Amino acid sequence: MKKILLYCLPLCLLFASCSDLLDEESYSETGKDNYLNNAKEAETVLQGVYKNLANEYTYSYHLSLLFTISTDIAQCEGSSTTSFREIPTNSHNASTSQISRTWQKLYSAIYDANDFIETVSGRMDNWGSSDRELATIYLGEARALRALFYFELVRWYGNVVLMTSTADSRRKDETFEQTAAKDVYAYIEEDLKYAAEVLPWAVDDTRRTTNAYRFSKGAALGLLAKVYCTWAGYPVRDESKWAEAEKAARRVVESGKHRLISDYETVWKNTCNGIWDAGESLIEVSFYSPTGLDSDNTAGRIGKWNGVSATTVEGERGRNAANWKVTYNFTREWEAQNDPRMALSIADYKYDHTLGSGPITYFSTISGATPSEEQKNRQRQLFTPGKWDTEKYVEAANYIVNNDKSNVNWYILRYSDVLLLFAEALNESGGSVVDAVDAVNAVRRRGFGDTKHDLSYGLSREDLREAIRKERAYELCFEGHRKQDLIRWGIYYDRVMETAQELVDWYSNANYAVSRYIIKGRHELLPIPQRDLDMMPKCKQNSTVGIKLPWTLNDEENWNRTHRLAGVLWVAGGL
Repeated sequence: MKKILLYCLPLCLLFASCSDLLDEESYSETGKDNYLNNAKEAETVLQGVYKNLANEYTYSYHLSLLFTISTDIAQCEGSSTTSFREIPTNSHNASTSQISRTWQKLYSAIYDANDFIETVSGRMDNWGSSDRELATIYLGEARALRALFYFELVRWYGNVVLMTSTADSRRKDETFEQTAAKDVYAYIEEDLKYAAEVLPWAVDDTRRTTNAYRFSKGAALGLLAKVYCTWAGYPVRDESKWAEAEKAARRVVESGKHRLISDYETVWKNTCNGIWDAGESLIEVSFYSPTGLDSDNTAGRIGKWNGVSATTVEGERGRNAANWKVTYNFTREWEAQNDPRMALSIADYKYDHTLGSGPITYFSTISGATPSEEQKNRQRQLFTPGKWDTEKYVEAANYIVNNDKSNVNWYILRYSDVLLLFAEALNESGGSVVDAVDAVNAVRRRGFGDTKHDLSYGLSREDLREAIRKERAYELCFEGHRKQDLIRWGIYYDRVMETAQELVDWYSNANYAVSRYIIKGRHELLPIPQRDLDMMPKCKQNSTVGIKLPWTLNDEENWNRTHRLAGVLWVAGGL
């Protein structure tokens, strides 16, 4: 059974803030001066900073599943905009509660990191040499975590408020000003460069009691490469960062400290059972709640919200809602590749104890000896991600009987992602095509199990760009990367609308609610939460550019007219 580091703090180093920009609650710092007197106590408090990763508003739900779903390869079930579907259907607004909750939680997490960094930095000089060495590593971890929190803020919300100290958090609301995204990225870069220098490689780490699910040099460098690739894309478009991304990723690739797990399926068996593999897993959020009650937010929704559909069996398993659905154009395209990863990534089956004890394919549920193509197409829209198949992978020691929560982990960054970022950065910066193709082929060889499907070194840079983008879709599908990839490539709106057309061409009653409300230039960023914006007069809402309508988007006839103008008609085909 996995052991998780994300315990509750014995003393909470949170704050009493005057601004809802950070958090809507108040916390006590009573007793803080009597704590953090050595490295052991510092590590305990650092665990509390890590614990922010496992929150409902971060990677337990919002940043892993809810915010990332709406792409050309996946969508939320159903065609309405009610309840949790508001963000997945692009019908959200600045008052949508989930948007403000994540904003607040990320700032709260940044405060935790700032507080830890300030306190440890101010006290470690009085500690012994061994404790000072550990404290330096812990500061690297805290700065890497702060960088990750700011990275999520800037890429989801755009021009955000930069707070570099706890004192910044206590300023009056009317003094807050937004920082240009490029300057937020520069701050993230500084933190990750520091972390990359002071943190050990995971395989060489002899100082920490454990490095499972904790930042290492490889994790900091890999995240830095991802930050550079995002910085180089939309909306900042600083293309000089492609070369920096290549340098950061190359340090990981050429270090020999990381490697791909030989069997792709093992990647999913591991994360479903809390098995830490420092070779492939660079940043991973660990969830563990022995009862599933989750009173301290240590369980997640992975495999429940985005996994294979399953009915409740009293006392044996909870229900899997399976709210993520795979767009069939992606399934159909991938089928032509004869890629073994597809059968592991897309589930054309469900678990329904009323129909049988094992997996039941959707086609087998169609009555009649010769189902019509119409019947098949309706079932094809029910396919789900298969990577987090709780019934197939989760062992008894890690299983909880719960309708909402699981102990399945979440990968934030895998080594295969770094390889593909390395290839992309090389191609975009004019670097070695050979090195770029080798990096992609390393991923493909693991996926296909042979060298027969290697990319050619003779590809043009344009063709290689397309090949890398497709490989990211195949290798990393449903892992929370696709939407941000489409956004940084500047093609999010275009791919959504192209997908809508592809689906309608395939099946006239296709359901694709993702395209229903999307506006180019608006839905690449989430809005700044309205409640916080109202309190900060110097801050401005993210601008809305592109098409502006003289009618409400709830007027079905008129949004259909708009989509006809774009060459695509969204069809609401209820399931």
